[in-house]
Amino acid sequence: MPRLDQLLSSLGYGSRKQVADIVKAGRVALDGIVLKKSDQKVEADQVTLDGQPLEAPHGLLAMLHKPLGYVCTHSDGEGPTIYELLPPQWMNRKPSVTSIGRLDKDTSGLLLITDLGPLVHRYTSPRAEVKKIYEVTVDHALEDSLIETFASGEVMLRGEDRPCLPAKLDITGSHTASLTLMEGRYHQVRRMFASQGWHVEKLHRRQFGDYQLGTLEVGRWQMLDTPEV
Repeated sequence: MPRLDQLLSSLGYGSRKQVADIVKAGRVALDGIVLKKSDQKVEADQVTLDGQPLEAPHGLLAMLHKPLGYVCTHSDGEGPTIYELLPPQWMNRKPSVTSIGRLDKDTSGLLLITDLGPLVHRYTSPRAEVKKIYEVTVDHALEDSLIETFASGEVMLRGEDRPCLPAKLDITGSHTASLTLMEGRYHQVRRMFASQGWHVEKLHRRQFGDYQLGTLEVGRWQMLDTPEV
């Protein structure tokens, strides 16, 4: 079991000193009994702060509806980041949260956010064939032949030495389509269409694995149950 100060600090509630002050103020309880010693060992699920259970004490997983114009980086200088849309406390968790995979600045849609390293590896490993569904708008009318081309498993991307895995293309309008991938190469959707002579004008991801955006509003996040890792 972790020490109380270690636990609260790792969950982003403050530095060790700040946590000690929180405990001294009588704001922390274990099974309803107020604690006064910050070095006491505790069971995370039994601890409350200001009468509320600790937030995701065993690891955090959330879904974010990423808006256009935001970047998936912790660095400054590239524009607004997705982390500005999340609770500041999450950045103080140890480890701090990160996105599972990325969406570029000009792509909107579903991102998973977590502080669980094994979960990031599970979904981003080259061997992990995770379903991703994108809504695509292109610059000129689509042709039915693209359906067979993308499903062939023979589409080559510039600068790569192996073809893309078979992908499912559903044409939904003259310039719109839904594309289902089982891999996640760099700018893959845009590069796949470019390889066949189309330019992607708009790109939106609506599903990642078993997770779907549903009615989640743009710029908002939703906490998810963490799977076994």
